[in-house]
Amino acid sequence: MRATREDIIQAVLDNKIIVIARGLEKEQLYKTVEAMQKGGIRMVEVTFDQSGKISDTETAVNIRMLCEKFGDTMYVGAGTVMSESQVELACEAGAQFIISPDCYEPVIKKTRELGLVSMPGCLTPTEAAMAHRWGADFVKLFPNSEFKLSYLKALMAPLSHIKFLSVGGVNENNLRDFIDAGACGVGLTGIVNKKLIAEGKYDEITKLAELYVSKI
Repeated sequence: MRATREDIIQAVLDNKIIVIARGLEKEQLYKTVEAMQKGGIRMVEVTFDQSGKISDTETAVNIRMLCEKFGDTMYVGAGTVMSESQVELACEAGAQFIISPDCYEPVIKKTRELGLVSMPGCLTPTEAAMAHRWGADFVKLFPNSEFKLSYLKALMAPLSHIKFLSVGGVNENNLRDFIDAGACGVGLTGIVNKKLIAEGKYDEITKLAELYVSKI
């Protein structure tokens, strides 16, 4: 799906769900994304492995594979991006947005320099405001699982000019609560059910995707 930055930003606002795909082998990743796509998911984040068990090059190969296979139906981005070199690798592989667990100015600026959508992770008002000043398109509130929903509302009161994404602890039962509280979207892992994937039950992954999409 070849799109402009503005298209991708609008896609987040429209679709609201970014599925986080972490630790899957190439074939599993392909089949999982295919199943999610059938269920209505349109945005997926493939994460870099900061432990080094999965190389950055391997992650980039997986991103490229998804872009080539699902480029007309899915927006593919990179997650857990913590260095400028990872931004560059993701961009070269075709990633359209960059998500990080932290707020790091060089990553945000490299993301914008390469024409990608920036989604750094922040927790405090100071971090969120800095990320926005550095060019972040969205601020990923992470980990919001450790706070009450009222924390998101409290942040948004003075920072209403910032687009927040809620990530961490989001499931089918509370997804709508975060959206109703003002989050522009959510990042979640629940659809990537490792047990179902290991058993090859990709039709169940499609049903999970449909369930989550129905909440939007």
